Amino acid sequence: MHRFQRKNGLLYAEGVSLDGLADRLGTPLYVYSAGTILDHYRRLRRVLRALDPLICYSVKANSNLAILSLLARAGSGFDVVSGGELERVRKAGGKMERCVFAGVGKTDDEIEAGLRFGVKAFHVESEEELDQIATVSGRKKGRRAPIALRVNPDVEAGGHAKITTGTYENKFGIPFEQVAATYRRAGGDPRLCLRGVQMHIGSQITRAAPFRAAVRKMMPLVERLRDRHGLEYFDVGGGLGIVYEDALASGRDSWWNTPKADRSMTLPDYATSLVPFLRELKMKILLEPGRFLVGNAGVLVSEVLYRKDNGRKHFTVVDAGMNDLVRPSMYEAYHQIEPVGKPRPGALFTDVVGPVCESSDVFCRDRSISPLERGDRVAILSAGAYGFSMASNYNTRPRPAEVLVTGTRARVIRCREAMADLWRGERKS
Repeated sequence: MHRFQRKNGLLYAEGVSLDGLADRLGTPLYVYSAGTILDHYRRLRRVLRALDPLICYSVKANSNLAILSLLARAGSGFDVVSGGELERVRKAGGKMERCVFAGVGKTDDEIEAGLRFGVKAFHVESEEELDQIATVSGRKKGRRAPIALRVNPDVEAGGHAKITTGTYENKFGIPFEQVAATYRRAGGDPRLCLRGVQMHIGSQITRAAPFRAAVRKMMPLVERLRDRHGLEYFDVGGGLGIVYEDALASGRDSWWNTPKADRSMTLPDYATSLVPFLRELKMKILLEPGRFLVGNAGVLVSEVLYRKDNGRKHFTVVDAGMNDLVRPSMYEAYHQIEPVGKPRPGALFTDVVGPVCESSDVFCRDRSISPLERGDRVAILSAGAYGFSMASNYNTRPRPAEVLVTGTRARVIRCREAMADLWRGERKS
């Protein structure tokens, strides 16, 4: 369960009042629950204990050093997709031998950094990238680059087109039919060391069928590659979805405990659909969850600036914008919006919008919400993943502060940007 709840009508993160944090630190403000992150990590390990998997947290979901450090201390590995993310993991104390380096466009400098720091493996997305990793590795005599090919299994995961990654319409991975030949070629290159095989079919998946279909399709290929090349691991990727709607009112934070009447998969469903297949492989199993661990562990707190009614629609203008949380405008994503204070009686249909000068700067449309007044605060829920990590300074807006709550203790883990930070590094003509 996530640890955002009401106490005497007021919204809390663990033992800390969100209103109190906003009074002290201002808004917009990201607030995360450390207990929720650790609980999700441990639950995932527990349900897959028969596999003893290496969980490699997907850093792109939320890359704050405090969160990376929290997970590193819990034993997590990491999935990185850039040199910057790799450096973040090192700074946070993550173990490089538990770190996999993915991404379709690795530069020579990034490859060199991964080799120098000793990552577990590069997840290779194309044959030309494979050649370039070999070239960079060969620049130092006796060095071998650890690699695993990312296989595109051409399996439709469902969900939004912008977060599907496992079909031939997507830029990711090597086509299923080409993989065996590519491994044979790589196996003959002394500059490369074959470590494993990887797949990843998409994000925010809440049905077991796509995972099961992808693994079943991959199994014969993985077994042949294991036997022929001595591969150590099979990485089944991430993509585990979360509950975005009614997460607070129902006390749910993910589909492991969603009532049968309104869910299609639970966490045990996910485990029982995959564990029997994967256990037979006799290989190390890796997973790359991101959203699942941090999505419902974070909220974005914002303050109501204005209300307006044009005779056809009602608008509630808040001080957070699409630059702070872009998911609703980019993906048409749903985020539950709750008053931070005690909800007023009644309901009002309103668009909750931000101050950014774009028509797409909208958090919800025609949503029934407890009536709000200027100065009220709202919490935009399920904002722990792809919130701050995708934030920008569009409209020359400073990015929010971030706070991590542990029990009754709250600490600032990123200071709010100052105006001067926004043009640091620029030069007047």
